[in-house]
Amino acid sequence: QVQLVESGGGLVQAGGSLRLSCAASGRAFSNYVMGWFRQAPGKEREFVAAVSWSGGSTNYADSVKGRFTISRDNAKNTVYLQMNSLKPEDTAVYYCAADSTNVLRTTPDKYDYWGQGTQVTVSS
Repeated sequence: QVQLVESGGGLVQAGGSLRLSCAASGRAFSNYVMGWFRQAPGKEREFVAAVSWSGGSTNYADSVKGRFTISRDNAKNTVYLQMNSLKPEDTAVYYCAADSTNVLRTTPDKYDYWGQGTQVTVSS
């Protein structure tokens, strides 16, 4: 079992920045691909970014490329999502997730564990 707890969400103006954190506990954090997803009201959960076990490989949704950066610190059992140049359309609940296979997958149903989510609201 892996427990995930997100933090760092909040209200920010368009063009601003936020850094989300996801703290993991339980089984070896470094054995999991970590992903960030988001879900806006009335929409399906969508992939945002993923990072490999070592942190050496990353994958991003086209909508966030060049603006968001995913990273991890295995010594701290934490994964981060740095979000810059935020837009109103980035408003959503952001979730981190853990996948036990070393593949940077983009579909939510492939991930084994989920956090409770943190709200990000970007005002125009």
